[in-house]
Amino acid sequence: MAASISGGKARSRRKTKRGPVARVLRWIGLAILAFVGVSLLQVLVYKFVPVPVTLTMLFDSNGITKDWTSLSRIDPDMARAAIAGEDAKFCQHHGFDAKAIREAMEYNDRGGRIRGGSTISQQTAKNVFLWQGGGFFRKGLEAWYTVLIEAIWGKRRIMEVYLNVAETGIGTYGVQAGAIRYFNHDADKLSPTEAARIAAVLPLPKKRAAIAPSGFTRRHGNRIARNIGAVRAQGLDSCLD
Repeated sequence: MAASISGGKARSRRKTKRGPVARVLRWIGLAILAFVGVSLLQVLVYKFVPVPVTLTMLFDSNGITKDWTSLSRIDPDMARAAIAGEDAKFCQHHGFDAKAIREAMEYNDRGGRIRGGSTISQQTAKNVFLWQGGGFFRKGLEAWYTVLIEAIWGKRRIMEVYLNVAETGIGTYGVQAGAIRYFNHDADKLSPTEAARIAAVLPLPKKRAAIAPSGFTRRHGNRIARNIGAVRAQGLDSCLD
């Protein structure tokens, strides 16, 4: 009888020890479910509603100048310039370009100027839902949101959002605001050269300008301008029709 009581007490102690762990795991599970639900709701809402503001905008000490513009009111060469400059396989991949990521990692391992391997989809996910900067945690969230927008938004909406939230100059967001800032006209009147210059600014908008660009920005812009025709001829923008 004593042995039975002793065994019962031991089992009770083991249950007590497992209790806190089980509670923690339960709360972690609930937190994950809540995050999945909230992120799905965010993506579903922004499939139809213009993105009002992003964390990058809110923390920009230079203020916010933006003007949401539908893709149909942006010159098609602007999207082609973005594809030529940022993500040539935009219409072919499902959010991630494994080859570009691998090449960027190999290039960065050699030192020098850091090169990114993010697709337009990844950049859009980061710009809309997350914050700037690196780290594995943020990269993991970026991957999750990238999967969601690829599945729920589709390519045309991704490009539309990207061209409206990307920083195009100091305190300037979206290509409509960029077109007004640099060229004093709307984004539907952009020439191939103007679109290419805005696209050349996108990677470093606080350090580059589309007016009288020089050095790398000028060379990169000229290269993008030459490739706009190739994007159109090869149907690399076919997913935007």
